[in-house]
Amino acid sequence: MADAQVIAFDTEFVSEFTYRPDLCLLQVAADGHLWVVDPHAIASIDEFWNALCQGNHVTIVHAGREEFRFCRRAVGRVPANWFDVQLAAGLIGLEYPTSYGKLLTRLLNRKLPKGETRTDWRRRPLSQAQLEYALQDVVHLEPLYQQLSARLQKLGRRSWLDDENARWQQDVIDSDERERWRRVSGTSGLGPRALLAVKYLWQWREEQAEQRDCIPKRVLRDDLIVELARRGRAEVHQIRAIRGMERGDLKKQMAAISDCLVRAEKASADELPKTDRTSIPAQVPVMAQFLNTALASIARQQDLAPGIVGTVQDLRDLIAYHLGLWPNGEELPLLARGWRAGVVGKQIEDLLDGRLGIRIRDPLADEPLSFVKLDP
Repeated sequence: MADAQVIAFDTEFVSEFTYRPDLCLLQVAADGHLWVVDPHAIASIDEFWNALCQGNHVTIVHAGREEFRFCRRAVGRVPANWFDVQLAAGLIGLEYPTSYGKLLTRLLNRKLPKGETRTDWRRRPLSQAQLEYALQDVVHLEPLYQQLSARLQKLGRRSWLDDENARWQQDVIDSDERERWRRVSGTSGLGPRALLAVKYLWQWREEQAEQRDCIPKRVLRDDLIVELARRGRAEVHQIRAIRGMERGDLKKQMAAISDCLVRAEKASADELPKTDRTSIPAQVPVMAQFLNTALASIARQQDLAPGIVGTVQDLRDLIAYHLGLWPNGEELPLLARGWRAGVVGKQIEDLLDGRLGIRIRDPLADEPLSFVKLDP
């Protein structure tokens, strides 16, 4: 691979049973050559990851979040000149996110075979049919890259993709490095001390899951974490009384679970979690839902996939920022920076200020909404 100009790769992995996804297969296409690598048969594939991170080649993937994480975890570096065809497709107006199969059909008029969609990639030996099926995920990536790259260049959006890549990669890195205890489902409405109990229980669960090499929810479900934190009772007999805590393996962990709740109960006010946002008026979510339709219409008129431009939460953030409710020192909302600010953000702010109006031009048109300037 050292002299390759283009390296396309994909992975097959299983994530349902282990703490981190189990990398089962690596498929590579580079300058007309195809390879399949079996990570289970090789002590280390760090040489591959290092080769991917150096040189002037373009690294091509489709929806490569896990591929990016495999590389970074292995060698602490990121692949060179990353080009994700899914991101690029969204920036030329195709659906985002979209499947590899849909991209093949739309851009190359090819169909992806479906014969091995239920393969357990951990089992060995793999058949010739399975290997050929796996290679289909990389053999077309370079032609997709060529078409998408040309379209981006024509629209003057190659720098937009560079910005998206940088933001996307940083988001993945931040997600891996920060504690994700706030993602525990069902925590809305909990007070600061109960949230601290959630944090401590989540940390304990992560440690246990890594030691046992299993998915965290097999150690303790989210709903049980929330219920323990909500009750805040650290006595072992009270913990045992919660339905779902009667499992044999949990009985051995009662002291550790109790310790998490005691620590939260005794924590000082300075240790309690802070809220991420200033209190937002109830009108903001209502306006965001309404403006989401406008955002989608603006995006499509600009040959952009609405899904890549922003979400309802991004609209809430922009409205809060526009109304002076954005926390001091925090990075500008997504729709107020970069290419999004000029393409979409300015029009949304004009709608909020009453300088722009929305009307239905033709109810049966592909884009029924139009935008009209209003008198001050």
